Amino acid sequence: MFEDVKAIYRNDPACRNLEFLLYPSLHAIVVHRYLIHPLYRLGVPFFPRLLSQVARFLTGMEIHPGARIGPGFFCDHGAGVVIGETAVIGARCVLFHGVTLGGTGKHTGKRHPTVGDNVFIGTHATILGPVRIGDDSRIGAEAVVINRDVPANCSVVGSPAYIVKRDGKKVHEPLPVSVYHMEDREREARENGGNG
Repeated sequence: MFEDVKAIYRNDPACRNLEFLLYPSLHAIVVHRYLIHPLYRLGVPFFPRLLSQVARFLTGMEIHPGARIGPGFFCDHGAGVVIGETAVIGARCVLFHGVTLGGTGKHTGKRHPTVGDNVFIGTHATILGPVRIGDDSRIGAEAVVINRDVPANCSVVGSPAYIVKRDGKKVHEPLPVSVYHMEDREREARENGGNG
């Protein structure tokens, strides 16, 4: 929890004195990390999901009990944030309101994004599917990333998202296809080839 409190002060200059106690993202992450997720991992039925819905009602952030979130997490404002069951978020990540780390409905098993360390995700960005967001990357506001990986040390914008900065240099590059998406295509080709 100490890392999450430090994240508030590090990312929001408006936070003074004990105001960190009033941040919805701190409430949501503390309840998730120390109550909801442990119950989920123990296989307790129903209650983790019930508690996550209560937390959503109180904080505006919907975090599935199965999501794994690293230390130093900060979500400014928090309203409308959705984090799916198999999502993994690394250390010191920043999300703004309206961010979705969701699924496409076309995958089984790992269905949600894996976000590396020190990643910044702007307001209303949508990241769908079992994609990887590399360490030290920045996702622009309202960017849409579906079935595409974001390499480390990149900034991406747009819908569909494309790379505008890589390792500090301006570029204009498409995002690489996600490894998971390529595996799906290969499986479909094998199945179609077998039926032909």
